[in-house]
Amino acid sequence: MNNYLLLGACLLLGMLLRRSRRLPDNAAASLNGFVVHISLPALTLAYVHGLKLDATLILPASMAWVMFAIGCGFFWLAGRAFGFSRATTGGLMLTGGLANTSFIGLPMIETFYGPQYLGLGILIDQLGSYFALSTVGILVASLYSAGRGVNARALVRKIVLFAPFQAFVLALLLTPFEYPAWLSELLKRLGATLVPIALVSVGYQLQLSQVRGKAAALSVGLIFKLALAPALILLLFKDMPGAGGETLRVTVFEAAMAPMIGAGIVAIDHELDPPLLTLMVGVGIPLSFLTLPVWRRLLESF
Repeated sequence: MNNYLLLGACLLLGMLLRRSRRLPDNAAASLNGFVVHISLPALTLAYVHGLKLDATLILPASMAWVMFAIGCGFFWLAGRAFGFSRATTGGLMLTGGLANTSFIGLPMIETFYGPQYLGLGILIDQLGSYFALSTVGILVASLYSAGRGVNARALVRKIVLFAPFQAFVLALLLTPFEYPAWLSELLKRLGATLVPIALVSVGYQLQLSQVRGKAAALSVGLIFKLALAPALILLLFKDMPGAGGETLRVTVFEAAMAPMIGAGIVAIDHELDPPLLTLMVGVGIPLSFLTLPVWRRLLESF
């Protein structure tokens, strides 16, 4: 319940700040910059460092990558069918192809499956969602950015210089070494700023009056993210060697989460249809509170 209150409060505060005009017009860009360069790297350094890796975790960690690949193909076809712009298509690939497996995903796992599965959720989030965002996600964002012609060398440079990716590599390199208590606490506190700042930014840019103009793209994006994507992951993963039981259920449940906030911020930073992206996150999160219990019930059969 506290997580729901924080989500709602931050979105509402962002909307109120916009209406009150207490912040400069470019405030959202500054908030997004903080998330990308401070919050996301801190979160990655805090949690990737402590992950214990073994072969049994390959399937859950691969979920986000598989879903993102399917999402890119789906939204490329949808973009051609509906005549979406390149920016809209790229934005949907990021927000529709990556799930909010951390702030929403972890509390939901604890609520529906128990705290013993939080480690699995963190692995799905860090080796799946955030690693995918830091590599192929930034690649897609760069390719679909309006008016930005980039060659292969520039794309590689952009990925290498992307702060969350650098943090991921550094976290892996530091795995043999234990963080001092003060550093671990500092990283967790900085990482905890991700959700409030990102959602204030989303709320600041959210204009519900634009739903009508974005109805087609928004509907396609949320139907895929909340229904089609987890269904496809279930079909693909249920017969895989080693799949089954609660590990399979938690993995598919994570796939059913709302659009990833961090992916939305990265897409907005690349100007991939910001009005649509704020709607994907701002509408998708509360809508997922209705769809997730349905998925929990459906997964009991597997």
